[in-house]
Amino acid sequence: MGTCSKWCKPLKHINPVVDTCSSNEHHYFYDIHPDYTKPIFERVYLFSMTESKPRPTLPFLLLGLGLLLIIASAFYIYRDVSTQSDFSTVPVQVNFAAPELTLTDTQGVERSLANYRGQVVLVNLWATWCPPCKEEMPALQALYNKYIDDGFVIIAINDGDPTPDVLQFVKDYELTFPIWLDPTYIATEQAFKTLNLPSSFVIDRDGTVRLMWVGGISKRMLDKYVPAIITENQ
Repeated sequence: MGTCSKWCKPLKHINPVVDTCSSNEHHYFYDIHPDYTKPIFERVYLFSMTESKPRPTLPFLLLGLGLLLIIASAFYIYRDVSTQSDFSTVPVQVNFAAPELTLTDTQGVERSLANYRGQVVLVNLWATWCPPCKEEMPALQALYNKYIDDGFVIIAINDGDPTPDVLQFVKDYELTFPIWLDPTYIATEQAFKTLNLPSSFVIDRDGTVRLMWVGGISKRMLDKYVPAIITENQ
């Protein structure tokens, strides 16, 4: 009972905790350490001990941290993209008389802003080569379709493009609101004094410019600011 297998060292004075050879059976404590004549516990069990190896917790911890960072980054990227999807700026509240402006439409007919007094007019200055101009056109067309029977009109004034290019653009985007031609840049440089495309101005029924956008307009911004001017004083 006091021995291990034949290849083990003698058990006397051997610490059972670090003994690498064991029967995995119980022994009397004084069989292992005879010097102890009054053991506190009569029986002890010897178990083979193997070298303790560190668990690979650090790589798993780093992997988990990396996944958390990826998820957090994806969330913030998605939030930023969602925010930027509304490309429009908030309009500037202004108050000045609409300028005198006379140009010709795509059919060569002379048109004037003064003829639209009593209606709400959104003047949009644009060009065929301008990406934000292209981006905002569907929203402008949707607004025009919605309020055309409420005394609302959009006048899109093209800034210097050849007439065939303008006509092709109108066809491609299926625009039905009035299109005016401005080959000499009268609307931008003289009437509304802007060099930015697109630029838009909302004129109320009394002929006062109330809103001004510099840059593209989203549908959300149009729906938020323009209907209030259309419905007032009706």
